[in-house]
Amino acid sequence: MNAPAPTSMPRALPAEHRQRLMGLAREVAFPEGARLFEEGSRADRFWIIRTGTVDLDMRVPGRRPAVIESLGHNELVGWSWLFPPHTWHLGAEAASPLRTFEFDARAVRELCQEDPEFGLSITRWVGEVVAHRLQSARTRLLDLYGPYGSGSRW
Repeated sequence: MNAPAPTSMPRALPAEHRQRLMGLAREVAFPEGARLFEEGSRADRFWIIRTGTVDLDMRVPGRRPAVIESLGHNELVGWSWLFPPHTWHLGAEAASPLRTFEFDARAVRELCQEDPEFGLSITRWVGEVVAHRLQSARTRLLDLYGPYGSGSRW
């Protein structure tokens, strides 16, 4: 079995904060091929994957959207909900049947305001996700469109 990604929720949040966050969760399911969100649309929720996979993609002018990264069990889907203007920076599609925990972004942001320690934990977790996704996007786009790829093979 693969080790959880460094940005997976169980490893990123202290138990107390994880429990508070999960108190706001509701279970939802998506069929394979369902779009969770589109790049540029309003980011008003986010998900933690229970089962299945999600492909994150980026629009590329004149081409099909490029898959940047695939996410799985316990990984965060969506970070744009935390930062103004609360619009998605990527798109997301269920690559397989998907079961998730869904969170209302406004409720989580309000809890972050009410409890600064909780807010700091959430912000650090999401910040780690953003850093990881930026690196993944860079590497993937270089592999797809750079003259020599990402150079990661050397």
